[in-house]
Amino acid sequence: MVSQVVQTLRQGVWASLTGGWYHDPDQNKFNNSCHLYLWIFLLMLPLSLHLALPPTTMALSIYCTSITVFFILIKLANYRLHLMFDEGEAVVRSSLSDLSKAPEKKSNASDSCLPASIRNFRIRAVLLLLYFKPQFLFRFIPGQGESAEEKPVEGGLHPSPEPSPDELSSPNPDQAAPLLQAQQRPPSRAEREEMQSGSGTGKMDVEIIETGAVKDGHEPTTEKDPDQDRIEEEKDDEDKDATDRETADEGLPPSKGSEDESEEESEGQKEPPDANNNSLETAQDRQDDLIDIPKPPAQVELTNIEIGVSCFFFERFEFEWYFKGPEEDSLDESSETSTQEKPTRKIYYKLKLLPGKWINILYDRLTLLALLDRNQDVLENLVAVFMAFLVSFLGFVLLNHGCFKDFWVFQFCLVIASCQYSLLKSVQPDAASPTHGHNQLVAYSRAAYFCIFCALIWLLEQLLRRKDLPVSTLYGILRNFFCLMHKTGFTYCFPITFLVGLFPQINTFTIYLLEQIDMHLFGGTAATSLISAIYSILRSLIALSLLYGFCFGALKEPWDEQHTPALFSGFCGLLVVFSYHLSRQSSDPSVLLSLIKSKIMPALVESEEEEEDDTESKDPLPEKLQNSMKEILLSDVVVCSVAYILTFAITARFCLIINFHYVSYVPTCFQPFVTIVLYALAGTVGFVTHYLIPQLRKHHPWLWISHPVLKTKEYHQFEPREDAVLMWFERLYVGLLCFEKYVVYPAIVLSALTNDGFALSHRKNCDVLLTTVAGLKLLRSSFCDPSFQFLTLLFTLVFFHFDCPHASESFLLDFFIMSIVFHKMRELLLKLHFILVYIAPWQIAWGSAFHAFAQPFAVPHSAMLLLQTLLTTVFYTPLAPFLGSAIFISSYPRPIKFWERNYKYGNELIELTSVVSQPDRAVNLNSIFYEYLTRSLQHSLCGDLMLGRWGNYSAGDCFILASDYLNALVQLIEIGNGLVTFQLRGLEFRGTYCQQREVEAITEGVEEDDACCCCEPGHLPHMLSCNAAFNLRWLAWEVMATKYLLEGYSISENNAATMLQVYDLRKLLITYYLKSIIYYLIHSPKLSTWLKDATVQDALQSYTKWHHIERDPQVFSVKIDEDYVHCLQGVTRASFCNVYLEWIQYCAGKMETPVDSDEDSALVTLCYALSVLGRRSLGTASHNMSNSLESFLYGFNTLFKGDFRIATKDEWVFADLDLLQKVVAPAVRMSLKLHQDHFTCLEETEEASILYEAITNYRSSLVICHESDPAWRKAVLSSRDTLLTLRHMIDDGTDEYKIIMLYKRHLSFKVIKINKECVRGLWAGQQQELVFLRNRNPERGSIQNSKQALRNMVNSSCDQPLGYPMYVSPLTTSYAGTHRTLRSIGGGALSLDVIRSWLCTKWLRSSTVFSSFPPLTHTFPVTVLPHHFLFSSVWWVKNAVTERSWVQLLE
Repeated sequence: MVSQVVQTLRQGVWASLTGGWYHDPDQNKFNNSCHLYLWIFLLMLPLSLHLALPPTTMALSIYCTSITVFFILIKLANYRLHLMFDEGEAVVRSSLSDLSKAPEKKSNASDSCLPASIRNFRIRAVLLLLYFKPQFLFRFIPGQGESAEEKPVEGGLHPSPEPSPDELSSPNPDQAAPLLQAQQRPPSRAEREEMQSGSGTGKMDVEIIETGAVKDGHEPTTEKDPDQDRIEEEKDDEDKDATDRETADEGLPPSKGSEDESEEESEGQKEPPDANNNSLETAQDRQDDLIDIPKPPAQVELTNIEIGVSCFFFERFEFEWYFKGPEEDSLDESSETSTQEKPTRKIYYKLKLLPGKWINILYDRLTLLALLDRNQDVLENLVAVFMAFLVSFLGFVLLNHGCFKDFWVFQFCLVIASCQYSLLKSVQPDAASPTHGHNQLVAYSRAAYFCIFCALIWLLEQLLRRKDLPVSTLYGILRNFFCLMHKTGFTYCFPITFLVGLFPQINTFTIYLLEQIDMHLFGGTAATSLISAIYSILRSLIALSLLYGFCFGALKEPWDEQHTPALFSGFCGLLVVFSYHLSRQSSDPSVLLSLIKSKIMPALVESEEEEEDDTESKDPLPEKLQNSMKEILLSDVVVCSVAYILTFAITARFCLIINFHYVSYVPTCFQPFVTIVLYALAGTVGFVTHYLIPQLRKHHPWLWISHPVLKTKEYHQFEPREDAVLMWFERLYVGLLCFEKYVVYPAIVLSALTNDGFALSHRKNCDVLLTTVAGLKLLRSSFCDPSFQFLTLLFTLVFFHFDCPHASESFLLDFFIMSIVFHKMRELLLKLHFILVYIAPWQIAWGSAFHAFAQPFAVPHSAMLLLQTLLTTVFYTPLAPFLGSAIFISSYPRPIKFWERNYKYGNELIELTSVVSQPDRAVNLNSIFYEYLTRSLQHSLCGDLMLGRWGNYSAGDCFILASDYLNALVQLIEIGNGLVTFQLRGLEFRGTYCQQREVEAITEGVEEDDACCCCEPGHLPHMLSCNAAFNLRWLAWEVMATKYLLEGYSISENNAATMLQVYDLRKLLITYYLKSIIYYLIHSPKLSTWLKDATVQDALQSYTKWHHIERDPQVFSVKIDEDYVHCLQGVTRASFCNVYLEWIQYCAGKMETPVDSDEDSALVTLCYALSVLGRRSLGTASHNMSNSLESFLYGFNTLFKGDFRIATKDEWVFADLDLLQKVVAPAVRMSLKLHQDHFTCLEETEEASILYEAITNYRSSLVICHESDPAWRKAVLSSRDTLLTLRHMIDDGTDEYKIIMLYKRHLSFKVIKINKECVRGLWAGQQQELVFLRNRNPERGSIQNSKQALRNMVNSSCDQPLGYPMYVSPLTTSYAGTHRTLRSIGGGALSLDVIRSWLCTKWLRSSTVFSSFPPLTHTFPVTVLPHHFLFSSVWWVKNAVTERSWVQLLE
């Protein structure tokens, strides 16, 4: 625990303050030194230049040039080194040359310059050690030897650690003697060649083993055995094998020289390699590695020799002493804490500088990654260099302008250094990082934010210096708040803000910023991705620019109250049209682009569809989404045209009021009265629609009544079997909602525009732009989500007419500003409700000891908590409980979508992997139920929300759907006009103990609670008790509906072991298995081909003999085979025909083409052969242990998945694999269903006709396959009625087989609405705890159950690996046009085809009416003709009034 805290403080807290620099004890001195000097350089360079040079352009140029060149060099070197590791050639060099080569070159230049006394002292020190301790082992290594053995390799070396002193000091009598006496080993062939080459040049590598006294001035000598030649050959072989083994241990191929030698030399005694495949050496191994030279040179200059002393004391304590140069110190020293290792082979990488010129680099990739972050491609390097230049330029510009004084200059230089250093070595993980591991985007976040804020400060500084800066007021506040932003000095707080994690990664911030601008300024919807955010803001800006041009042109000249310019009427018409059309479009352009692609390039789309058809995995959802989008576009063509004409006519001169009895025109002089009527109408309709009806439909209205007042028909039904019945209050709700969206609020906005148009035409300023923005925002938000518009309207009227009447600008601007303020006030109330509910002392759930400490600690900091709540409300950031406790901290701002990860359609693991290769636990098999639930919601969610079945809703709301076994969290992300984008997160079926407690809390009823305080006086009829009402008010969730119907699958499971425990039941299963094989064989279209195939018939000759007996005791048994002959100990053709001939003949008789089915026919032979093959495959899959129940179930499950192991006798089946895939495999699956039906329908085993009919019905109506089969997912998503599978369940030590049956029906769910700020806060806290604080405790306090906030269910729904959801759906859009019940009310989308068909139908009906009148003659008055049309018109109107739905009218 202490080490984890220290690591978090070092790598998290300190690194966040400095931009990524910290001292890592696990890295070597070189990396830590480079990090320190880099950071000091980046800090001191701008500070020294600013203090030493005057604030001129020259100083700016010097600083920017230095930083740019510095970053170019570092990034270029880093990129080339990584490219070298990827594509370069590695060279292995032996340890002798590694130790000698560099010091030797160094000694030629430096040792000669040393005084003779120092050189003599170095030699004398070694000789003194030899004299006093002659038992020491000395190794003399000359420094000039060019004996490096270069070997190109592909991999890297893994250095082997030296044995610890404890290991070497352990008593081992077997190794005592060799340490005290010399073991001579002749040199290998390669070493002899090196010696010869070294002797020719006067430079060589020598290793001397000395066990006696060495006298001054004498050469060390060695002895040679008589049969030295034989020993040399054996030693050469051993050296070669040892070299190859070391190379293999290091992941390198054997050297070419060793391969050549192995071909020429004889095979000798070889030592086996180490069993652990490591190179950990003992003292005996170390002794064997020493080389003795039989004929050393006559003279050796000790001044050019680097001496390594390897001393073995009698206590077996080892130390090594090397005299090395500075180069070796910088390369070989790992750290102060690392042990000194024996020099081994090292890998050098060739770094090509010029064509034919290269240098050797002794480095590895991991050390380089620890030194500098890697940029994958050239573009990333260019971006990093550009960001470094931009940081230096903007930062030094602000320093030159004198924006910072005294100590703050140093603080600002510290911020500059941290931003630049993060481009070289970023903070990993960052406090705002959403994922585990290395996050490349975090490296650019500091620099990007620094550039944004510094650019704003510089721009505002330039604007403030202008003398002609326009100054105006809005609500008494100066519009140029430049001074406020300029003096905030927010850049000072960069280290703290990044430490706390207040800034997200730059792509998340971009989505958040564009989404907030589009929602609050233009009335847009939530963004689903970065492309979606850019697309949404661009289309809003395009619409705004067009509208502003019309508005500015209309208000260019003043106009009187009695005349409205036509251009202004056109502007109002376009405003309504654009607002309506934009509200009907999703922020995700992918569906629209796919529709355009299908129309422009149909050939390409058809080829893609053919490829999907070939794979048999075509998803029907994209086509449904395209059809919905096409329907919306065709409807908008008609509706927008009609809306433009009506708006133009109304705003041009009159207000048109349509009634059933008359059409009248009200002049504009009555507009004040009309405005008051519109306000009252909006307040009344909004109160009834969005408050009264939803409250009456809640499970506990006003949290006092014990049951809903407005109940649905399904409320009292136990298991509803049909779609939800449309109730009268749902019709009323839809009617009031449409009237409010399409009549009331457009009339209010147009009335305000008309009233403000005259005033705007007499003053030319930016109010024209504000009015355009306000009109677009109010109309779009009214069309999309009018749930809280009536409250915003009433609040605007009360505030600006009674509280602050002098502050009012215009009604449109007042309404626009208050819509933003009221939205923030609702978020503030939700945050306060979450905080109070979460920290309420009487229901706090302490999950750990820290929670108990944090509860009283948070009380004195309530003021700070309130301040955080206000700030997080303004910036729309989550307020997260720290480690799940009562201490709340602010998190970084996020979009409504919250999570950065994007999910895609389809389970790629199931589709791309074969069924046989998938283990039973490789995929989450229960996720398919949540995927189907997502598809069901895609059809019905938008319509159900518009019918009021989920209560009031807004963007970002979270709901939990709870049933018997399905528990899913649904997040509403985008709310449009007739569309809803959502995401479903399925929780575990059998969750943890904490999840089960929270599920019980949301499913248990409180109607039976009679308590009031500490007594039980009871409660009033149809009311809740005082305690129940009090407890419901202190929950972060509320039950909205208890009988919400959704199409899904009910699961019934049976234990296969119970159904097959008895041998008779297994015998019955085998009987059904063989009968199913016969059925599928006879019904196969290839039957005639198989019967005439000469290859098959030749292979089945043995099965045609009546005396042929299958006597495999591992397969056939009297216990499970119906046709087993006990006296013959096997199965014969006669016994097979005795049992199954009748069934063969019955199935053959049902065929249209007659097939010979007598006892000697080829059909019976083929059936008999397949029956033997099927049983033998089952026996093989059961490991020839069919008598055991566990083995039998294992084998049957193996065949059920389609894994057939064919024996040698049955290889004839490979003549056509359809015999396995189309006959035997489906027979295995069908037999399981027939065996299951045996317990309910016994007569199926009695009569062949009933069995034949059952198999035929199941073949067409039932899907039987394994859950890992792609056909299973396809069947579920295609809404097949019944499915069956066999599942092998391995969980918590249980190993059992379940027969699972799925029935499609209407599932009943409870709809629970959770406080969305509670969900966002818990998600943010979980992410910070697991990613930044690195809490790996599986029983941490933040996931313990908390019934008032559903903490465990919410936290378990986080993205993996933070949470553990069973399924997370992609962002799915539901359209209102796919809801059948809603279409029955409104008649569906209006298009030109619908209008044309309706007119044709009515014309035909009217012609029928005309035919009933007398024929027209020349004596008939012409004035009768209008009466004919009048009669037909009255008939049409009467028909329209009496019809109950627009669908019948359109038909």
